[in-house]
Amino acid sequence: MKKGSLALVVLVGVVVAGVVTVRLLTPWMDRYGATDAELAAIFPGDELVPNPASFVNRAITIHASPQDIYPWLLQLDAEKGGWYSYDWLETNLLRCPMTNADRIHPEWQDRQVGDLVRMCPGAAGPPPYTVAQLHPNQAMVLGHQENDEWVDLYQFVITPQADGSSRLILRTRTMMTGGIWDIIHPGVFIMERGMLHGIKARAEALAQAG
Repeated sequence: MKKGSLALVVLVGVVVAGVVTVRLLTPWMDRYGATDAELAAIFPGDELVPNPASFVNRAITIHASPQDIYPWLLQLDAEKGGWYSYDWLETNLLRCPMTNADRIHPEWQDRQVGDLVRMCPGAAGPPPYTVAQLHPNQAMVLGHQENDEWVDLYQFVITPQADGSSRLILRTRTMMTGGIWDIIHPGVFIMERGMLHGIKARAEALAQAG
């Protein structure tokens, strides 16, 4: 077999293996950390996209109260608190340089329904989210609209636990699937997992500081 043909066979094999691996891991990625009860629960914002084409839930336990978690959510924005994920990926791979805040900024706490939340600074990157709903110390719902209808939701929900900890659930309800959305799906999981752990670390540090 010629070297060129061998290289092509290897490349095709790698691509096929990658596709199969992603397919196998997708059910795990799409409910990372979430319980059966959380998947079945009705959360603020669900009614805005009642029959999504894609339904994803990711969750984490945070040893802090909702009051220690919610302020970090209000700062989410590439031009404010950042997205608390992997700095080097945001800057070098996604070309979205931003600073992920390590403290609560009072000047960023007055978020309102209708505000824009940017994924990248300036005019770069995808269209910004719009704040759809705010439920103090309970939930923040972001999304995109087309023709005055919500087609994509990003729901941050905090549920307090009996032991004093909290669960942070990140739910995505979207009508946007296939094509590019399937390609970037694993990357979105990596960044969202980083964000959940980033919020956890900051909220727990805030709680410990009293």
